[in-house]
Amino acid sequence: MVKQMEETRAASAEHCDVLIVGAGISGVGGAYFLRQQCPDINFVILDAEETFGGTWWTHRFPGIRSDSDLYTFGYSFKPWVGPPIATAEEILSYMDEVIEENDLARYIRYRHKVLKAHWSEEDSLWTIMAVRGDTGETVRFTCCFLWMCQGYYRHYEGYTPDWQGMDDFKGVIGHPENWPEDLNYDGKNVLVIGSGATAATVIPAMAATAAHVTMLQRSPTYFRSGRNEIEISETLRELGIEETWIHEITRQKILFDQSAFVERCFEEPEKVKQELIGQVREQLDPDYDVDKHFNPAYPPWRQRLAFVPDGDVFQGINAGKASVVTDHIDRFTEKGVLLQSGQELEADIIVTATGFNMNIMGDIDFAINGKPLNFHDTITYRGMMFTGVPNMAWVFGYFRASWTLRSELIADFVCRLLNHMKKTGAKSVEPALRAQDKDMPLFDWIDEDDFNPNYLKRAISILPRRGDKREWRHTQDYWREKNEFPAIDLEDEVFVYRLGARSTAAAD
Repeated sequence: MVKQMEETRAASAEHCDVLIVGAGISGVGGAYFLRQQCPDINFVILDAEETFGGTWWTHRFPGIRSDSDLYTFGYSFKPWVGPPIATAEEILSYMDEVIEENDLARYIRYRHKVLKAHWSEEDSLWTIMAVRGDTGETVRFTCCFLWMCQGYYRHYEGYTPDWQGMDDFKGVIGHPENWPEDLNYDGKNVLVIGSGATAATVIPAMAATAAHVTMLQRSPTYFRSGRNEIEISETLRELGIEETWIHEITRQKILFDQSAFVERCFEEPEKVKQELIGQVREQLDPDYDVDKHFNPAYPPWRQRLAFVPDGDVFQGINAGKASVVTDHIDRFTEKGVLLQSGQELEADIIVTATGFNMNIMGDIDFAINGKPLNFHDTITYRGMMFTGVPNMAWVFGYFRASWTLRSELIADFVCRLLNHMKKTGAKSVEPALRAQDKDMPLFDWIDEDDFNPNYLKRAISILPRRGDKREWRHTQDYWREKNEFPAIDLEDEVFVYRLGARSTAAAD
């Protein structure tokens, strides 16, 4: 009876060769690569939202914009012609053009939230269960390969510390992940808790009409500031160079400069630190206490740098529309927040720009051959595949460079892998430790001496583990990976293929 029920369910499932989870920047890019490199492959994209865009659709807080330049955050195959730091609206318009120009809309199923993904070795198939947001109906798909492009944090659920007395506050508390749609801050006093990229975006946007915006931080963050334009691209446009060439030349120039800057951050951290602080000092009044409010305790790039286009945050401070307070919260009060120093910050609205909660694979219930899958029990292969997990790739981008750079490297790899499996007749593939890797030491996903934001540290227990070799960790080195990924030998013994009933190492 159980087998009959399983056969009935399988018969009612829609089948595809590849199923992509997420129609954000990674999922749409992955679909483009499939169309270009694997034209015979049948694929479907499932997204829980009512349209494409991912972060750029779900984030609704004031001033939402990229904190990476669009020449590298944009796709390599689609020239970007706007300002390098773009608004969510501009990014969505760009993605809309990509979808339309490449006939991708017909592959996307919106309002499909994936709940379960179970792998069957017997069938060499993933069975995906999703619920439709428009009808409440549960639908099933089967696929040969699962491509996770859903991002890495919980939309609509930001991280907020459990401060004492939050219920006592008489005003409005909002988090950027679930921004109140009807929030009116005109003429109001706003307190923004946090000093990362989100705070750097919200503060100048709200300061335009609010009475005053105060940024409260426990400790300073590094800020980089500059004009919202790229000089070389503007010069090339003046010379009449076509946009495809402008995009590629500008992209390569930015990548070269970024790589050099990151290298300097590790080779001469104190010098770079003083340069960054000096940039801030130049934009603020001479008597402003830069050392207290903009002098981080950690070296540059151990956490993400916040880019401030045209210095808009500093302009607000100079104009008296914004201010910075560096202190610790003791508790919330009816009127605002009481600090450990004894100062009370009064506010009508408090914005908790305190980060987000990571999830792994969209909080989907994963199982392998009926056994629940705990990704912390796996070891990552180059931050995109996992030991013991067949026919699946995960997109996790860079921290120190644009997310899309890595998503495209992974997309190219996945397409090569799919074509290789088709050519060899392999039904499944998974990475496995080679003989020389068996005794290598294992570590948490991140090295805290290399990159240590709090949202990653909070999620260590659910993230896969890494080894001490480059193949077995997620590096931040695009400059090397752009050459390493295309050169990955698909017949390396790290890849274990299954040809129907028997398993073989690729090197056999």
